[in-house]
Amino acid sequence: MTDNYKESIKKKIIIAIPKGRILKELEPMLKKVKITPEKSFYKNNRKLMFSTSDKNIIIIIVRSFDVANFVAFGGAHLGIVGSDVIKEFSFEEIYAPVNLGIGKCRMSVAEPIKLAATDDPKSWSHVKVATKYPKITKNYFAVRGVQAECLKLNGALEIAPMLGLTKRIVDLVSSGKTLKENGLTEIGKIMDVSSYLIVNRNFSKSKPEKIQTIIERFRKVANVKTS
Repeated sequence: MTDNYKESIKKKIIIAIPKGRILKELEPMLKKVKITPEKSFYKNNRKLMFSTSDKNIIIIIVRSFDVANFVAFGGAHLGIVGSDVIKEFSFEEIYAPVNLGIGKCRMSVAEPIKLAATDDPKSWSHVKVATKYPKITKNYFAVRGVQAECLKLNGALEIAPMLGLTKRIVDLVSSGKTLKENGLTEIGKIMDVSSYLIVNRNFSKSKPEKIQTIIERFRKVANVKTS
């Protein structure tokens, strides 16, 4: 990568978007805000940075949790990520001005169906939980007077109880099909989740007009009813 190319990137607005389930719902929204990625974005390759139909905007595609990191630490001006990630990191450097109304699901506590038949959550004083969200999980149980020991896993949470790692998990749930197929059931909802447009506070001050224009474009197409 040449120095000239690096300098040209610095002049553009960078938006970090996540891989996975949110991306499918996000694609039509990107077209509506006239930030359509280049054709190579839709091909199965390892490219991570893409030009768009807006010559002043670049898209980078990263893991969901990394969207928050890229925006908070200045690698991207804006990003799109779930409220689960926003709450888990709670970065002071970012704010979330627009609920996009996509990627809707919930974060729940789940345990084996057989255990749930006789288990009473009110009797818990200490639990061991497998989760991607140790901060949210500990806070959720703490307000209920329960000490939570968290085993942080980045995937395959549903098999943790089956393999004896933990009795319970905290994870995102949509239809509940994956839980059911692995012998688990929800026993408590922690929070509803949807995807937000997030912004780096410093960039919003240094490039106020450009950032605000993009925010307004997303706000107009967000799938959220306003009163």
